[in-house]
Amino acid sequence: MSFLLEYIKAPRTIGAVSPSGKELTKKMMLPINFQKANVIVEFGPGTGAFTRDLVIRRKPATTLILIEQNERFCRELRELLCNQPNLHIIHGNAEKICEYLARFGFDHADYIVSGLPFTTLSGNDSNRILRAAQKAIGGSGRFITFQYTMLKRKFFERYFDISHVLKAVRNLPPANILVMKNKV
Repeated sequence: MSFLLEYIKAPRTIGAVSPSGKELTKKMMLPINFQKANVIVEFGPGTGAFTRDLVIRRKPATTLILIEQNERFCRELRELLCNQPNLHIIHGNAEKICEYLARFGFDHADYIVSGLPFTTLSGNDSNRILRAAQKAIGGSGRFITFQYTMLKRKFFERYFDISHVLKAVRNLPPANILVMKNKV
């Protein structure tokens, strides 16, 4: 219910009326090599649909950094995940990812999992976030996001090479998962 209320208050920054479904969550996790990942960042975790799987599947030593702009969602995540080691919840903006990584002693993220609604974010905000994501994943990391339409594909391709696209057809609405890496 809190998700719907927050959507009503700020539809451009929330982007959906309900949390992501199980199929979408499963498909978002597929590209992640949890045995090798040392740092995973999540943009826009919301109420934690992807976060729960990230916490369960990561190695105990893997650092998980959650960047959420909505204060209410941050509070809920802190209550839900209060005893998790190597987990940092930041009430902030995804475009400051490099600053947050440095704060915890890292120069890059192995994976960025994004729930941000790029189709409703302003072009300026999207550009700043994707430039920051490029820097944060460096030469070996991956940026994984989902979109309900492929309208932004060319936009993403300005920043990244799309390795592959997965489909979550049983999600409501159906979603496309884009797995990307920096251009060589």
